[in-house]
Amino acid sequence: MAWAWGVQRIVDAIETTANIRINPRKIAVTGCSRNGKGAIVAGAFDERIALTIPQESGSGGSACWRLSDAQKNAGQNVQTSSQIVGENVWFSPAFNSFSNSNTRLPVDHHLLAGMVAPRGLLIIENTSMEWLGNMSTYGCSKAGQAIYQALGITDRLGFSQIGGHNHCSFPSSQQSELTAFVNKFLFDQSPNTSIFRTDGSFSFDSATWMPWSIPTLS
Repeated sequence: MAWAWGVQRIVDAIETTANIRINPRKIAVTGCSRNGKGAIVAGAFDERIALTIPQESGSGGSACWRLSDAQKNAGQNVQTSSQIVGENVWFSPAFNSFSNSNTRLPVDHHLLAGMVAPRGLLIIENTSMEWLGNMSTYGCSKAGQAIYQALGITDRLGFSQIGGHNHCSFPSSQQSELTAFVNKFLFDQSPNTSIFRTDGSFSFDSATWMPWSIPTLS
């Protein structure tokens, strides 16, 4: 939240500075890893941000706590809520009481993606980063997409997950997707932003993890 507060103050300055030559209605926020966490929170809590692009944000970002636990229980090396509180960086101490029992939480991070709606959200992930919850971010984004589907705007949430590269590097194979979202939400163009892809092979059962009917919202 502190990073999100800082972004809000930057937007305040853009809005109130004369002759700044920056359109305050065409602002994007992005970052990778810890800054990806900050980016998605900033986009969720400030409706002035037109486009949010978290990259490899992992637990506390685009991943869902429950799905990360499922990966851990399957024997994978994944950062979970019980581990992340030991870093003493990301969350208030109030979160500690849920860290070993996150099913008690009334929310998960698909709702963070939903808070960005109806604005643009492009989630960039890395299949090779098991620690960041590669299946968790995929499934959590699927659940977030359901919120956009309920609003009839699935083309405003994109998910691109490509592996085979280092953490926070950006493969050229994802450039066209990034360009499409930038052109749509910052330059008022009409590219195809119906993007949801991974080069991974995950066992994610939507019926098990998302046992609800998607409503039609207006």
